[in-house]
Amino acid sequence: MKPSGIRKFFDIAGKMKDVISLGVGEPDFSTPWPIRKAAIETLERKQIIYGPNRGLASLLSAISENIEKRLGVSYDKDSELIVTVGGSEAIDIALRSLINPGDEVLVVEPCFVCYAPLVELIGGVAVSVPTRLENNFKLTLEDFKDKVTKRTKLIILPFPNNPTGAIMTKEDLEPIAEFLRDTDIMVLSDEIYSELTYGRKHFSIVQLPGMRERTIYVNGFSKAYAMTGWRLGYVTAPAPVIKQMMKIHQYAIMCSPFVSQNAAIEALMSCDEDVKKMTEEYDRRRRYLVNEFNRLGLTCFNPEGAFYVFPCIKSTGLSSEDFCERLLYEKKVAAVPGSAFGDSGEGYIRISYAYSLKHLKEAMSRIALFLEDLKNESK
Repeated sequence: MKPSGIRKFFDIAGKMKDVISLGVGEPDFSTPWPIRKAAIETLERKQIIYGPNRGLASLLSAISENIEKRLGVSYDKDSELIVTVGGSEAIDIALRSLINPGDEVLVVEPCFVCYAPLVELIGGVAVSVPTRLENNFKLTLEDFKDKVTKRTKLIILPFPNNPTGAIMTKEDLEPIAEFLRDTDIMVLSDEIYSELTYGRKHFSIVQLPGMRERTIYVNGFSKAYAMTGWRLGYVTAPAPVIKQMMKIHQYAIMCSPFVSQNAAIEALMSCDEDVKKMTEEYDRRRRYLVNEFNRLGLTCFNPEGAFYVFPCIKSTGLSSEDFCERLLYEKKVAAVPGSAFGDSGEGYIRISYAYSLKHLKEAMSRIALFLEDLKNESK
């Protein structure tokens, strides 16, 4: 199992001086004050204790109500929901509860780095399903239907997408849902970036008829609420699946942090306006980067969700790994090679815009100089 391609460049950058790091999806905003205040009050009450395995009842209720408000889909807080240590744990226990050795999992790429390794760690077979720029990095039925075999157990839908910023609309999801309804294939829908969309409201596959019953829905607080270090996520699924996931959660993790759970209740209750303001600022940065990369001659897909751009660097003649390595050592800008997100990511780099506009402008100045150096080399 290969180490994370994201962390490789992050670790190198951490040992260098004057590096502008655009590699990690870490919001530069402070966690909104009401959330921090709720955590402080929890600490002052000395409520630093183990919580219930499934999660605090008040948080489970708040999550269930929030999902119903946003998606119009109801989940029973006592049998269809678990609070997890980040979305990462939710993905891990979902896979471990479903996948037996030899089972195949369709992994839609480019995608976050954890899916295929976690599948392989439990003896499953990760089957890559590439998406393409000409389809706006959306998944189409034609992309995956020929990859389905009698061993296919699950398909992972990572939308809004990290690293591309692609989203799936209701119209995009309907033919996929229609196909899946005639199979025994389940869906793991990772929607951690669902609150960060631009010009279009997020739509979940669980909103389509017959899909709630076969979908494991993963979300959390890290991205939308700038709570990455609080390590809090959640997962919903049909009760029989949650029952199996709970066993793994109990033995491997036991419970999510008590302080973080109390803080998350406040996030859901009172921080919608904070999320809106952060999203507006991300949108400003998004538009700046897309325009700049296109101006510099690196074709850049216009992302509709998350906080990453995925410019194409094929015109430079460098592999994505070489491009990022040279950019880091020569101009002290850290980006992530597209190949870290699957083979279909080769020829692209990922830039996070979870950083200030000032930060991004300096980085783009350095990238412009780097591209000029490459042009001079080829003369």
